Amino acid sequence: MSDSAPSIFSRIIAGEIPADIVLDDDRVIAIRDIAPQAPVHLLVIPKTDAYRDVSELAAGDPALLAHVVATAQKLADEHSGGQYRLVFNTGAEAGQTVFHVHAHVLGGGLEEGKLA
Repeated sequence: MSDSAPSIFSRIIAGEIPADIVLDDDRVIAIRDIAPQAPVHLLVIPKTDAYRDVSELAAGDPALLAHVVATAQKLADEHSGGQYRLVFNTGAEAGQTVFHVHAHVLGGGLEEGKLA
């Protein structure tokens, strides 16, 4: 990342800021979103801050992107019966507020039409 200050996600990964961690492996961390938009709203965050968004991640480390997606599926299996929406916001106008690539795993309301 080009920003000089570490992102909030880098600080969570470093243990500087507490988070509700649901998964932690050698490549990613998954946490509960602090402002959930669905009954299940988890964030899958690569432990590297080298990529600002999913396009950069896809170009720079497709294996890590595949791991993010596989982790999202694993979390959905555990937390929402395997059904989920996977969202990557890319750019401020698209709703990205933290410029450290991350995936939103949304579930738990699909059958009721609660996920817009």
